[in-house]
Amino acid sequence: MQDDALLPDVIIYSASISAFEKGEQWQQALGLLKLMRSNRLLPNVISYSAAISACEKGKQWLQALGVLEVMREDHVLPNHISYNAAIKACEKGGQWQQALHVLELMW
Repeated sequence: MQDDALLPDVIIYSASISAFEKGEQWQQALGLLKLMRSNRLLPNVISYSAAISACEKGKQWLQALGVLEVMREDHVLPNHISYNAAIKACEKGGQWQQALHVLELMW
């Protein structure tokens, strides 16, 4: 039987997603976010923001917006880091209209 203390929690997942973000490994970051949710752990603003930032660094604007949408559906309130990363992802993808849409979501 596995000890509960050894099971990954939100903090461990968030730190790992952040590490993938810093390593520009957006696919792995999104994979961990999905695994987190499938393990019935609700990602927090840090988890989601790191995943959005990973998408931004990987120039995956559509993925970034998808994560932002899931975040809002899960009733996790995006912060300035979340929105900024999504806007930067749109900018890198040449999607200025989408960037304006994200800006509108902030209000």
